[in-house]
Amino acid sequence: MIGASRGSLARAQASLSARQGDLSTLSAELFAVVAAIANEKSLRQTLADSGQPEGARKALITDLLGNKVSAATLDVLGDIVTGRWSSDHDLVEAIETVASQAAFASADKAGTLDRVEDEVFLFGRAIDASPELQMALTDPSLGSDAKAAIVGDLLGGKVDSVTLSVLKYYASNLRGRRVDAVVADLSDLAGEARNQSVAEVRSVVALDESQTRRLAAALSVIAGREVKVNVAIDPTVLGGISVKIGDQIIDGTVASRLENARRSLLA
Repeated sequence: MIGASRGSLARAQASLSARQGDLSTLSAELFAVVAAIANEKSLRQTLADSGQPEGARKALITDLLGNKVSAATLDVLGDIVTGRWSSDHDLVEAIETVASQAAFASADKAGTLDRVEDEVFLFGRAIDASPELQMALTDPSLGSDAKAAIVGDLLGGKVDSVTLSVLKYYASNLRGRRVDAVVADLSDLAGEARNQSVAEVRSVVALDESQTRRLAAALSVIAGREVKVNVAIDPTVLGGISVKIGDQIIDGTVASRLENARRSLLA
């Protein structure tokens, strides 16, 4: 997102952060609503059209949903649709982001956010390790229900209910996005629920507790806030480590240095 959309999303997220009540129900209802809106192009465009009066857009949401969702969900959606959006796709992405934020906030209140963060990260590693799973979740011939069922079969009864609901939604609503990119964004959102950044570290060997702690401390200084380190074993790095925090990548792998040397020789 850029420009007006970024500001509108920030305001919607800030509003949610101050909200009390049943955030798990709020999240579930927002996911259900956005799944429906995403398939209705004319509706998306009308709700995202800043040329339409704010009151009209808010009234449209109320007329459409009526008593189908809670008052809290109507309030949140009203705040979102009255924002300024650069495109209707940004509006959809904003509702998804706020729904995810609500899910992670509910896990934080329940004391299960650490578990949820770890489960989202491990699902990302499972995606990396299984081309078959990637193909299934991105297969255009498979419907949304089938993709949600794949995730349900893999994770049902094994993960927290928040993890399951969030991953089932995104698996069935990728809309052309890469699965690994979506999971990485979810990890970042989960970290932000505690004002924490998440660093994805790729190493050829596992880091011990002391190494992980020292790395987290160093990265926290760079990021300016607490950093949680998730380590993924990746034989392709050969040696050293690669660190990704948000959009920033620190590549200190042997593979990277060899590639740079190869390019220098070819030049």
